[in-house]
Amino acid sequence: MDVTQYLEIFLDETKEHLQSLSDQFMILEQEPDNMDTINEIFRSAHTLKGMAGTMGYKRMQTLTHDMENVFSEVRNNTIKVDSAMVDLLFQCLDALEEYTENIQNTGDEGTNDNEHLIKALNDYLAKNSGDGASQPAKEEKKEPAKEEAKQEAGADAGKEKWREIKLGDTEISVMTEAKKQGKKCLGVTVYVQESCILKAARAFLVYKALEELGDMIVSVPSAQDIEDERFDFDFSVIILTDADAETVKKAVLNVSEIEAAYVGEVELTKPEETAKPAETETQTKAEEQPKTTAPAAPAKAADKKPISKPIVNRTVRVDIEKLDVLMNLVSELIIAKNSLVSTSSQEGILTNNTFNEQIEYLESVTTNLHESVMKVRMVPIETVVQKFPKMIRDLSKKLDKKMQLIMSGEETELDRTVVDEIGDPLMHLLRNSADHGLESAEVRKERGKPEVGSIFLDAYQDGNNVIIEVRDDGNGIDIEAVKQKAIERGTVTPEQAENMADKDVIALLFLPSFSTAKKVSDVSGRGVGLDVVKSKIESLSGEVEVKTKLGEGSTFIIRLPLTLAIIQALMVEVGGEKYAIPLGSIQTIEDVEPAEIKYVQAKEVINLRGTVIPLIRLNEVLDNESTKKPDENLLVIIVKKGDKLAGLVVDELMGQQEIVIKSLGNYINKNKIISGATILGDGEIALILDTNALL
Repeated sequence: MDVTQYLEIFLDETKEHLQSLSDQFMILEQEPDNMDTINEIFRSAHTLKGMAGTMGYKRMQTLTHDMENVFSEVRNNTIKVDSAMVDLLFQCLDALEEYTENIQNTGDEGTNDNEHLIKALNDYLAKNSGDGASQPAKEEKKEPAKEEAKQEAGADAGKEKWREIKLGDTEISVMTEAKKQGKKCLGVTVYVQESCILKAARAFLVYKALEELGDMIVSVPSAQDIEDERFDFDFSVIILTDADAETVKKAVLNVSEIEAAYVGEVELTKPEETAKPAETETQTKAEEQPKTTAPAAPAKAADKKPISKPIVNRTVRVDIEKLDVLMNLVSELIIAKNSLVSTSSQEGILTNNTFNEQIEYLESVTTNLHESVMKVRMVPIETVVQKFPKMIRDLSKKLDKKMQLIMSGEETELDRTVVDEIGDPLMHLLRNSADHGLESAEVRKERGKPEVGSIFLDAYQDGNNVIIEVRDDGNGIDIEAVKQKAIERGTVTPEQAENMADKDVIALLFLPSFSTAKKVSDVSGRGVGLDVVKSKIESLSGEVEVKTKLGEGSTFIIRLPLTLAIIQALMVEVGGEKYAIPLGSIQTIEDVEPAEIKYVQAKEVINLRGTVIPLIRLNEVLDNESTKKPDENLLVIIVKKGDKLAGLVVDELMGQQEIVIKSLGNYINKNKIISGATILGDGEIALILDTNALL
């Protein structure tokens, strides 16, 4: 059977199980006697073994099988969990991840047998459980085989268990009608190989093959029991089909790991004929029959009802490219809606109430459609950050530092396209905190800090932005050391370094190949980490901010847009040109008299309800002429970025509008003020201002 069609599902589910194993190993290290964790690890290893075996990946199957064996003994309290075992399990996890990556890239698991890990698992098993523990298991396996051989000597008739199915009136009626239409009523008993690991999956494939040939009306056990693996290695069904018995049998046997299939035609008269002799065996039975059959009938009927589709999770996996197409169509719909509103307003059609109602209805539909599509595209940041605890554990051992990772806000949602891209930047920031930020246990003890250093990863939503903070309680950034390194590299002159603000010095760390590490290691020192962070975050229309205090630690703040597709914006006019300001960054809109403007260090500010806010005249930033007279009141839009406020001075307000962000590509790559453009209803282009770049 060709299983390549299931490769994508296999990879998705394997990654989920590997992540589950990683999480459980971390818990196991702290709580070695936690039986819930031990059972969960056993189940994940067992499932992985079955999946790998089904797909034909023998190396992965062998490794997970040995892991399962170890945890089988752990469950039985034969083996105790210790740090050596956890280290070995993490090595096995790395090997499984390597297999998965190879399968994803090439379709093959590779040639690495990981014999040293398999030997270590078996040695560990033998050392702790002894040779005598495994011997009985071998003997036990032989007994069923002998018993099975004896059973196989019986007649085939005994294996046609579909003959034992008792049919109700409903089933008999359906089958009778089907026979009148020329269909065959076939009973099928299927035997799955006892070596099969995923018998429910095999049963499902048999069901699928039979459904292509006809309609199944009865299943024993029920479809739900089979899905839950609540059956032995055989099951029986009755099927209405146009195919003959041989065709049905061949379709069943085409499924791998099926031992045998017995197919025959169901005789509807037999249950009625055999019922009478059964009743006349003894008088007692004849008298008891009405009493016993009456309550039993509903229960039987429940088992014999037509098979429904198996209950599945109410989720589907959708290719991100398909969502992108859908999002693009929604975007075009919104542009069309805006155009319709603009046209109707110009031609005075809005006086027609019916037309006005239809416009409002269209606006409601497009807004709801946009929100629905956006919710589909949103995924929790958890999918990215859940791999970091293991990484910090590995770094702790590699760097010989005591450290812990504390995460919060993993449920915060981001656009899928953003989530897929932020993994690397966050990894570099965490590695930077572990290597450069945190001190050794000895140094921390001398400074009166806890020996175990803490790295924090916090995510939360702020307006139309998502904030991700990576902070530590380590040494912080040594500004003077950065200056000296910059002078040594020739990046700045000593005079320039002397006059540089701390903010500008920290910005040097984000330059390509700039590193303060004294030696290059496999963890850091090549100066690519923070460069990758900056370039990647900026490509996502985000920004990175750094706060640090020597001796106390550093905080890296990543600010990302919630979505990159459609936003609510305030349309404004500056110097006769139209611009869009994202609504999420706007606090208030103020009417300011010229007399209220003050000057601080030659810069315009206003005192708004006790808060001093700097003014930014957009006409000067955008290099155009304001249409406002000097003595007129100023329209000031108060915008926020983190804890910073600023007032943007505009000429006119045009109202709120739902806009579609269109990328400008590399045309204005150097201009950080413009984040994109949008098409207005009248066909004009309006540039979108990035308020974060202005503050």
